[in-house]
Amino acid sequence: MYIVEYIMNWIRKNKKIIIFIALFFSVFLLNKILNLSGYLDILDHLAFLERLIKDNIIFALLIYIGLTIIGSVLLALPGITFAIAAGLLFGPFLGTLACTIAATLGAIASFIIGRFFLKDGLKPFIQKNDYLNRLLFNNNSKNDLFILMITRLVPLFPYNLQNFAYGITDMKLSTYAIFSFLFMIPGTAMYTIGAAGIADKENRGLLITITMVLAVAMIILGRYLKKKFVNTENLHEEK
Repeated sequence: MYIVEYIMNWIRKNKKIIIFIALFFSVFLLNKILNLSGYLDILDHLAFLERLIKDNIIFALLIYIGLTIIGSVLLALPGITFAIAAGLLFGPFLGTLACTIAATLGAIASFIIGRFFLKDGLKPFIQKNDYLNRLLFNNNSKNDLFILMITRLVPLFPYNLQNFAYGITDMKLSTYAIFSFLFMIPGTAMYTIGAAGIADKENRGLLITITMVLAVAMIILGRYLKKKFVNTENLHEEK
């Protein structure tokens, strides 16, 4: 009886996490059975979107943004895929804007889901680890912004996983949304402009040069912000 009561109490305390895990595996199984990733792989729909752009570019942008949000939030499709597609479809500058807006909206959706389903159950557990507690819950906005910068500058990280994780922290949604958008621009631009350069024979040299400059600038920016914003003493203070 005691074991049953303990299990029931644990379920009641962690019902949001259980629901989240159930939803996660449901989507995973549906993806395996129905191959949802294949339908949402935007690179497979380039020809359709290219035709649509000629008829109605606004509608094409909305479809692209919708596919990006669904793909990044539900199926963890890599952000680089959407960035490359944006560059091929909309060109270097509109493509960068469209991809950054879509990725930011997807990040906000995942953040809200993570905060609702995961924070109450996981925060007390994470706080038991001194390092993770100082890293994620130290009330140091400078360190928060640096961590956000690192995970946003290069869109290679699995967006949905890190966005759910940010929902567990104490970061404000407004801060998360604004700085996610800003920090994603350089990394997104690097891929969209690079993809556009490969497709654009006339401006290939210029666009590839811009891509290389962005890559160097990102390295310099990362080092500068680390020195300026990260208080490493906070992360290595006495345990």
